[in-house]
Amino acid sequence: MSESGNLQPAAPAAGDTAANRHQVEVVRGEGGKVVVRVSGAWHLRHGMPLAASIESALTAGARPPQVAVDATGVTGWDSSLVSFIVGLAEICHTRQIPLNREGLPPGLDRLIELAETVPENKDAGLSDRPRPFVVKVGSSFLAYFDSVGKFVDFVGMVTLALVSFVRGRARYRRSDLVEVIQACGANALGIVSLISYLVGVILAYMGAVQLQQFGAAIYVADLVGIGMVREMGAMMTAIIMAGRTGAAFAAQLGSMKVTQEIDALSTMGISPMEFLVVPRMIALILMMPLLCLYSDFVGILGGATVGVGVLGLSLTAYWHQSMHAVTMTALVGGLVKSVVYGVLIALAGCYQGFECGKSSSAVGEAATSAVVSAIVMIVVACGMFAVLFNILNI
Repeated sequence: MSESGNLQPAAPAAGDTAANRHQVEVVRGEGGKVVVRVSGAWHLRHGMPLAASIESALTAGARPPQVAVDATGVTGWDSSLVSFIVGLAEICHTRQIPLNREGLPPGLDRLIELAETVPENKDAGLSDRPRPFVVKVGSSFLAYFDSVGKFVDFVGMVTLALVSFVRGRARYRRSDLVEVIQACGANALGIVSLISYLVGVILAYMGAVQLQQFGAAIYVADLVGIGMVREMGAMMTAIIMAGRTGAAFAAQLGSMKVTQEIDALSTMGISPMEFLVVPRMIALILMMPLLCLYSDFVGILGGATVGVGVLGLSLTAYWHQSMHAVTMTALVGGLVKSVVYGVLIALAGCYQGFECGKSSSAVGEAATSAVVSAIVMIVVACGMFAVLFNILNI
């Protein structure tokens, strides 16, 4: 078999005729060796012959010890010849017949090697096929438990990082901690003020509608005070911070995952849990009780607005009634809840950020998942606190 020159893909010549178009010939030589001779101009406008058309000629009789390709007669080629040779290689691979591509032009051989370097994703077309209901349920069940296991592992790693922080061995930047504290604390006062004030107003109006019927409008102060201090102050602050700060944590860490900054920290021997998660966790643990206290005060102020402006109560009477109704036990219980809610928000936001995919759309999905999972965990924790406080008679 003669060696061919370094042929490059050529544009279809204007004078191409049917006589010099692509041709394929299968020749059997000595010892059963098969030679596939390709010649002429191989261009897509002339059609694209398939390797399957010569499969019967290749397999006729005894299985050949080798199949060789001779492309010395090719006058020009494009992707049609590449597709034909790749199809021929697949047939030989299926039949377990060695394929000799030494007779191909060097440029064509490099293209085929590139095509074989990236194998076809055989599962790509499976997603469009309908799956049985039992398979869907089972896959969802296994995926759920896999995610639970990953979350438990993440909680364990965060716990170890917090232990290192307490022992003074955590590696993080204090400037990052101060920045996160400002973002979680002072920058959140505006939205916390608005929501807490409106919640206090709503509670006061709801209580006033019923209590006025019995001439007990003064007890609106008890309703608003106890409701804000025990439940609504911590709950509304947590929901606000889940939508505001939890989503921000997930987006920040997700962007770092996309740009491989987290991998770079691990490569440098710096724990991402200590460097990235610990400052965010500590910031929320410190700021949530303060925001909860502030929310309680603003909510009581909203209730006082309704009590004084609508019900005709004096501000002094309303204030003394609120102080009499709100106990230290209820106040501490609300603060404990706020700390737990802060931990849950930080865990949800940081976990979703670390589990983010490596695409821009995955960052948005991580932020959404962080908000949803944080709110769900907050509501579940609130229910557990309600049961626990009832058992302890608090």
